[in-house]
Amino acid sequence: MDVSFLAPVFSASGPYATVCADVTHTTENADTELELRVRALAERLEGQGAPEAVVEAVRSRLLEANEGGEIATLRGRALVVAADGSVVLDQPLVDQPRQEVAEYSPTPDLMPVLRQMPGRVPHVVVLVDRTGGDITYVGLPGQDAEEETVKGETWHIRKVKVGGWAHDHWQNSAEGQWEDNADRVAERIASYARRFAPRFVLVAGDIRARNILADRAGDAWKDLVVTMEEGGRAAGADREAVDRRAAELVAEHEAHEEADTVEKVQAAAAHGLAVTGTAPVVEALRKSQVETLVLADQPDDEKLLVGPDPLLLGTEQGDMDALGVQQVHSVPAERALVAAAVASDAGMVVVPRSAMPGDIPVAAILRYTDDSTPTPQ
Repeated sequence: MDVSFLAPVFSASGPYATVCADVTHTTENADTELELRVRALAERLEGQGAPEAVVEAVRSRLLEANEGGEIATLRGRALVVAADGSVVLDQPLVDQPRQEVAEYSPTPDLMPVLRQMPGRVPHVVVLVDRTGGDITYVGLPGQDAEEETVKGETWHIRKVKVGGWAHDHWQNSAEGQWEDNADRVAERIASYARRFAPRFVLVAGDIRARNILADRAGDAWKDLVVTMEEGGRAAGADREAVDRRAAELVAEHEAHEEADTVEKVQAAAAHGLAVTGTAPVVEALRKSQVETLVLADQPDDEKLLVGPDPLLLGTEQGDMDALGVQQVHSVPAERALVAAAVASDAGMVVVPRSAMPGDIPVAAILRYTDDSTPTPQ
């Protein structure tokens, strides 16, 4: 996963408020229930010494759901607020958070956020009928979703039983119009495929329109198409089935990416291009060697020492002395590692602890090796 969207977090000054909140807004008493949940989170932050500007920023953002609009459809929301009250991260979560977080601390607690963020798999969702299509692109964290409606011609859009010499003309005219409309939709999907490299294109809607569109899929996306029977463009049509299927496909791709990453760590290690364990990964991060940081979703209770720069880090005081760093802070290991990954433009993948080779908490695939890189055994 590209974690460059986290750069504004580390560019701001701490301490930080990190919040993962349930903002479900689907019941009759939703406004009152949300106000009570937000009040409890605000009190927890105040109890930890968060200043009023920080608490108010959290409170006002979370209560936006009570104002309606798109924000009211969210189930979970994550915020990071800097010491001056500026909101440096505001992301939807996959669902209601498994555990609500409200922490005011010198370093942001981003692991609960990263584990629950949606959209880590870029994809396109298309609802089609014979007059056109609605296209939604869902991108990586930090990318805005894009939506557009493609409108085709509607003249002669329906086949009719007219008989006589005009029958074939009307039949062919309608079929040709459907195909022209599908071509317009296909061209727009191809544009998304070229610009964003989505992992899948989910197509729902009218069965004939789906089949015509699939026939017109270009090389850039024809192998990405997944179709489904449910869902359509009609006014008032329920999108829940489509959203649910898209979420299932995202989960499948994420699971594949996790397994693929672990395999890459093992393959790269055989050629000296991967390191495992906290100390070797820390050394590689200091030298910006890390291409992909791999973190277990259940880290050990470790601490690292960090200086004024995220890449000035070590496992013990001797490391910091060797770096000539005098201003040192003890930080939970996973927080220091995430900050160093962002600072060095490394990618990051969070995988189940059980999938990590040797039950280790962290590994890294390297961009390059040097004389100090451990050699494969």
